[in-house]
Amino acid sequence: MKFRFAVGCFLLPSLLFAQEKEMGSWQTINAELKLNKHWGLYAELQSRSDQLFNHYYYYEAKGGISYTPARNVTFLLGMGRYATYAGKGNFILPFESEEFRIWQQVNLYQYVDRIKIEHRYRGEQKWVNSRYRNRFRYRINLTVPVNKAELTAGAFYLNMHNEIFLNNKSPHFERNRFFAGAGYHFSPVTAVQAGYVNQYNYSLTGHNSKNFLQLSLLLELELKP
Repeated sequence: MKFRFAVGCFLLPSLLFAQEKEMGSWQTINAELKLNKHWGLYAELQSRSDQLFNHYYYYEAKGGISYTPARNVTFLLGMGRYATYAGKGNFILPFESEEFRIWQQVNLYQYVDRIKIEHRYRGEQKWVNSRYRNRFRYRINLTVPVNKAELTAGAFYLNMHNEIFLNNKSPHFERNRFFAGAGYHFSPVTAVQAGYVNQYNYSLTGHNSKNFLQLSLLLELELKP
């Protein structure tokens, strides 16, 4: 019953906000390197397109350092560059916006049987076209192994999350992002994930919604002594 209720809460934003045009694509490479029991490095590359694998208009490159004092909490400090193109085509100039961002993040983890629940809190300092802004984000994420009790090699899993974006200026609500998909762990190091993303954006001048097919490559590396 609790799980069905949580699924309903996840789906509600997508059902309310979906006003789909043509589906776009969203590709992600996410890599984590464990330096030791507590410290790690993080890097991520993303690209997005207005159509399926065509008309790419956005990319981001970011990285950071993480500290894990216990199994159920991780702290992360990150920074990155984010670019949105205004031209028609694939990464065609001019830029619509160029952004540099620094953020601080806390991840809290809960475990209910085989379900892993992640609460992610993030505070961002953003320089968008040289103008400074603050933003605050909260994401709740559910991961459920299907054919194994844990996310080990050979495990299929389901993943779903919903994230809200807030800022300290009116209107305070800026964005909602919903994801539902599945993944497979080829090894302890490599996993792939695919799913559906709905992103709803709101501003004083209007609102819009966009659906994406998201494909992700996930790498978890460990520095051996």
